[in-house]
Amino acid sequence: MISIPHTAMVLAAGLGTRMRPLTDNTAKPLIEAAGRTLLDRSLDELVAAGIQRAVVNVHWCADKVEAHLADREDIDIAISDEREELLDTGGGLARARPLLGDEPVFVVNTDAFWMPRGPEPLYRMAGAFDPKKMDTLLLLADRGECLGFPGPGDMFRTEDGRLTRRGDATTAPWAYAGVRITNPKNFDDETVRPFSVLPKWDASIEKGRLFGVTLDRFWLHVGTPDALQEAEAWIRKNET
Repeated sequence: MISIPHTAMVLAAGLGTRMRPLTDNTAKPLIEAAGRTLLDRSLDELVAAGIQRAVVNVHWCADKVEAHLADREDIDIAISDEREELLDTGGGLARARPLLGDEPVFVVNTDAFWMPRGPEPLYRMAGAFDPKKMDTLLLLADRGECLGFPGPGDMFRTEDGRLTRRGDATTAPWAYAGVRITNPKNFDDETVRPFSVLPKWDASIEKGRLFGVTLDRFWLHVGTPDALQEAEAWIRKNET
């Protein structure tokens, strides 16, 4: 039987600079895509998978994010407050560490989602995660099955699932799809300061402990106003 993590961390503290002017007066996770906020789309999938608790970090328009979350009654919400200083993808986990417990957790970006909706990708990740040999397990999107991701790709993946970063290569076949499982204990020795999670991933790669599971659905990355319009058009076309 698959053991689903009890807790997820939802990253909602970014400034959303690439989404301006839509984020001039609100946080990017509160922007709606086809009638549902990006934040709620992320939480919906977590709830559907049986996850009971979400730790949400806040910075830009933090009061608005907290007020929005107050309406959710289907999942326990804890706030990791970054109002004083934005801590980036690694520092945010270090700040939230006391709230995350000692068991593996999902870590979720709010600017991407998959279609059709459903928790099955989260189940697959939970079933594949092996803390004895993995520090972190990433969800990967096929660059040929996505929208709103014009970049050259992030990762190479071996047959057994081990990952390496694109590095100096021109392209890589897999994009990080914005969801991962990791052990919060990886952040036990980190001071709370702004830092990226990428050096930790590189250290895991060196040890052969960064793995990836491939997404078997269409992936929509919503990082700019143009990408948001494209995603909404795609949803209207494919959900009717």
